[in-house]
Amino acid sequence: MSDVDIKNYMNDLGQRARQASRALARSDTGRRNAALLAIAQAIESASGALIAANARDLDAGRANGLDAAMLDRLTLDAARIATMAEGVRQIAALADPVGVISDLAFRPSGIQVGRMRVPLGVIGIIYESRPNVTVDAAALCLKSGNAAILRGGSEALHSNLALAACLREGLSQAGLPAEAVQIVETADRAAVGELLNLVGFVDVIVPRGGKSLIERVSRESRLPVIKHLDGVCHVYIDDRADPDKARAIALNAKTHRYGVCNAMETLLIAESVAESLLPVLADDYRAKGVELRGCPHACAILGEGVVPAVEADWFEEYLAPVLAVRVVPDMDAAIAHIEHYGSHHTDAIVTEDYTRARRFLREVDSASVMVNASTRFADGFEYGLGAEIGISTDKLHARGPVGLEGLTTQKWVVLGDGHVRA
Repeated sequence: MSDVDIKNYMNDLGQRARQASRALARSDTGRRNAALLAIAQAIESASGALIAANARDLDAGRANGLDAAMLDRLTLDAARIATMAEGVRQIAALADPVGVISDLAFRPSGIQVGRMRVPLGVIGIIYESRPNVTVDAAALCLKSGNAAILRGGSEALHSNLALAACLREGLSQAGLPAEAVQIVETADRAAVGELLNLVGFVDVIVPRGGKSLIERVSRESRLPVIKHLDGVCHVYIDDRADPDKARAIALNAKTHRYGVCNAMETLLIAESVAESLLPVLADDYRAKGVELRGCPHACAILGEGVVPAVEADWFEEYLAPVLAVRVVPDMDAAIAHIEHYGSHHTDAIVTEDYTRARRFLREVDSASVMVNASTRFADGFEYGLGAEIGISTDKLHARGPVGLEGLTTQKWVVLGDGHVRA
């Protein structure tokens, strides 16, 4: 496609999505759930076709030199397809936030005033290799009454187009417009730029992928963006921590999974307990193959078992078996470190001191702040949201794991009975 053709194509997608969003706004929960269940059935029925389309993407990926991790994320097999379908059914079973009226109260004038949850409208989602994101994102948008324009990575184009057929089939069976979920069918990167500028058609953009993708979207978008850039998460072990709890939490937060945004990247430990606790933790990490990069005090305690940290280490999201370790004088120093080097994603304190725990909760300015719990709990499923479309470290609209409620907004509603203002 030429630049003009891509511009016209994306504008057409936007117009169709806006029209479909109005139909979704009129739809009830039962109809949207029926569409989700039909989509799940269509995905299961098309398992063979999906695997064949995915094989084309895998062949192209190997030819283009994709590494083993990328190829694994790209792969669809019968088990993953079944998991996708089950995920859609789970979303159908979630409570519908749309139409819920909260805080309804009588005013002295006699009117009732409250707030109603309504869909955002049209959501553009830009993501990378995993085809399952196509289904997850479509299902979450549909359940919350939003139309969606999905732009997956070029490496998954054939898989995504095959999944799009399943989405259209399910929507059609439920009597909803097929344009409620549209897949961008060109791999041209210019389509991303056009999507980021569909003012009047798209209400919000959600990027899911690596830092470079999210930085580009944040820089170029003329639309609101729900996003997080880094997951530089901290665990601070206070001098009033229970050593057994501290050991379990610090190990789990780092080693449960490495390549996730809610894994701990920096361990902070109070100097009065560092001499006794840090060597034990270092042994735990060595057993897991984790490289430690420490401040001078940590290096003095651990000797040759730690690499001297440089300034960049405190800012780093490793997404790997590497951990920065800093010994701090007290909680004030820990909070100051988190404020300077952190990414406002997820930070935790381990302490038995109630007053310090309350201070940490108040003063640490992150989307999730935890007491005596692993940072790995910062997840939509673990928070009871059922599913999430991503994590937001922004302060406006949505913050933390973004589930169905995060894909809606509120409007004021007023109920009267012939009331006029005096």
